Amino acid sequence: MTGEVERHDGIGASVLRKEDDRFLRGRGCYVGDIAMPGLREVAFVRSPVAHAAIRAIHKPAGAEAAVFTRQDLAGVRSVQANLKLPGFKPSDYPPLAEGKVRFVGEAVALCVAATRAQAEDLAERVVLDLDELPAVVDALAERAAPSALLHEKWQDNLFLKTEFDKGIAAVAANAPVTVTREYRLARQVMNPLEGKAVLAHWDDRVDQLVVHTSTQVPHMIRTAVAEHLGIEQRRVRVITPDVGGGFGYKCVLQPEELCIAWLALTFKKPFRWIEDRREHLISGANCREHHYRVTAYADRQGKLLGLDAEITVDAGAYSIWPFTACLEATMAGRHLPGPYVVPAYRARTFSVATNKPPIVPYRGVARTGISFAMELTIDAVARAVGREPWQVRRENLVPESAMPYTSVAGNLYDSGNYQKSLDLAVGDIDVPAVRARQARAATSNRLIGVGFANYIEMTAHGTALFAAAGYPFTPGFEQAAVRFTPDGGLEVRVGVHSHGQGMETSLAQIAHEELGVPIADIAVVHGDTALTPFSTGTYASRSITMAGGAVVQACRRLKERLTVIAAHLLQCAPAEVTLRGGVFYGTSGDIPVREVAITWYMYPQRLPAGIDGGGLEVTAGFKPKVDSGQYSYGTHAAVVEVDIDLGTVTILDYVIAEDCGRRVNPMIVAGQTLGGAAQGIGTAMLEEMPFDANGQPLASTLADYMLPSATDVPPIRMHHIETPSPNTEYGIKGVGEGGAIPPPAAIFNAVNDALRPLGAELTETPLSPRRILQALAAAQARRTDTVPA
Repeated sequence: MTGEVERHDGIGASVLRKEDDRFLRGRGCYVGDIAMPGLREVAFVRSPVAHAAIRAIHKPAGAEAAVFTRQDLAGVRSVQANLKLPGFKPSDYPPLAEGKVRFVGEAVALCVAATRAQAEDLAERVVLDLDELPAVVDALAERAAPSALLHEKWQDNLFLKTEFDKGIAAVAANAPVTVTREYRLARQVMNPLEGKAVLAHWDDRVDQLVVHTSTQVPHMIRTAVAEHLGIEQRRVRVITPDVGGGFGYKCVLQPEELCIAWLALTFKKPFRWIEDRREHLISGANCREHHYRVTAYADRQGKLLGLDAEITVDAGAYSIWPFTACLEATMAGRHLPGPYVVPAYRARTFSVATNKPPIVPYRGVARTGISFAMELTIDAVARAVGREPWQVRRENLVPESAMPYTSVAGNLYDSGNYQKSLDLAVGDIDVPAVRARQARAATSNRLIGVGFANYIEMTAHGTALFAAAGYPFTPGFEQAAVRFTPDGGLEVRVGVHSHGQGMETSLAQIAHEELGVPIADIAVVHGDTALTPFSTGTYASRSITMAGGAVVQACRRLKERLTVIAAHLLQCAPAEVTLRGGVFYGTSGDIPVREVAITWYMYPQRLPAGIDGGGLEVTAGFKPKVDSGQYSYGTHAAVVEVDIDLGTVTILDYVIAEDCGRRVNPMIVAGQTLGGAAQGIGTAMLEEMPFDANGQPLASTLADYMLPSATDVPPIRMHHIETPSPNTEYGIKGVGEGGAIPPPAAIFNAVNDALRPLGAELTETPLSPRRILQALAAAQARRTDTVPA
């Protein structure tokens, strides 16, 4: 035998990440690393108040030409993200504030200088004359009656309200058990290591505006920049270098991107802005802030009969492009029942405008909130009927035999064994042992509790869902371009973008699985609209399913062309040739794929007559057979110790069982899941961006905004189930968000389990000592009130 030695580096192999070599050696290239002659730096003047009319903006004397306001940005359109749902109200989001400021940190002016320090000094000399207005900060109060209007053309402060009702009245009238709870998720700030950054310059050679930006969606940003600046897309090129994390923050159009692009287009020079952490915390990366009022109806065993929910989301001041201000609330209303059989369901959702930064999608959009509300409700039902929460939970899960299953809200769950996931977590956490330990600690000041949470992760939702919702964009076929190089290497070009997921490795593994080319000889090219096929980008756990599927399709078409050449060289019919381990085998011999590719480029005289002139370069597209989304899922289990004197919580044990379909790279899947769990622990225990009554953010530095550290994350045991989706290549589902969704629910359920004998219950994130002590004091007061005199 000749050719390469067969080695399994394809789907299912824990191949070390190709990209880590440059990252670990400090050779990554970020927007902040780019150097250009004549580069000018930008600093923004930001509003110090939450709501005010702009009387005047006074530029520093002698430096007027280096300071720009909204009036200077001629021809730049305000951002308007429209949703084609009845009742939706659009909002104009100007790149620099116009007429009013609507949140602390809103950009009002930009200042240009040779260095960032000089630009900031200039910004400090700009004087804002503002007429402060009442701040709108309480989303629940604004639902009923507006205290002041954010957008004067509106009659209230609601972007949108929706209602879905399927049979709730009949169930509510006859249910033996009724449980009602209210839940709150704090406003958070997602914190990738790298904040936003953008550098733009004009390229005279190709007559193009070139925008280097830290984004998850380069092609979408190209579309947005062109539309908002009023130029053709052919005259805009977006280059996305290495991106230091995103989590959803970088999948929307940022006002600063428009400002920097306008500067480069207008002055034909390079300009750059790099977000500092205070800007990041107060103005750019806000997310979540949900309120739920949930009533569950059940029988006396805890079997759910119906669910009634009011969901209020504080969406901030503006609707962001392209996902709008209503993504969180509408997603929550559609998916609150999660993995459970819920015969009757009503959901009323409210997307409320307030004088806070616009919320942007955060890892696990809405599903962290709905898992929190649903899973805490399941535990409350279990307590009401006097049963173990995991048993009630198991009996309500959609059974494997029902798959594919259409939920009460019309969501198609493609595949899975939800009960197996729960069983793995219950078995590993060892509930009987925890209960015994809990009993031993019952008289101490350190109480033990165990909690569970199930979740679904909607991944790779496509044309059908987005078209029905009426978003400003609709994803279609995801494309990949695959081509051999003249020396037999392989290039894979995709329009999605990696910001830490190991995409350069995973997509190379898929190409290796199809063609057998060694991983080391495969280059994955992404992050440049001039070099890659159009894509709506990386979000919603879609890239490995969609781009991976496109790579499969392109490689298979390329394989067909290679097979014809290989058969000719092996002097047999194409039907007699098989490809295995990077080698074509025929009836009379074999030849490596690499040599076939070299033949096409270097020895065309050896090619068969009538060969396809398209060569060894193919672009192909992929859509799942059912493109309304695939569903990954799983269960998290936590054991905690609560110190009732200090109000502190220690996570003693943590178990995860998850199913993301076929795993391309198990090591990367584990890393994604562990990283998500760490973020979920932060949501549960630490993270909160509070605002005062005037709309002032109270955690504007990392001294005030608490993030989890290594000491906050316990050792985590993981179990993996592989239930392939019937709708995707290799049965792959997404995994990017799942680990971050259920930790708050599992941890809160464990804390509430520990505090149950004392009558205390926590329903608002995060689990701060103050909240725990307040809940204990309230429970003590209730017990005192019920004691006879």
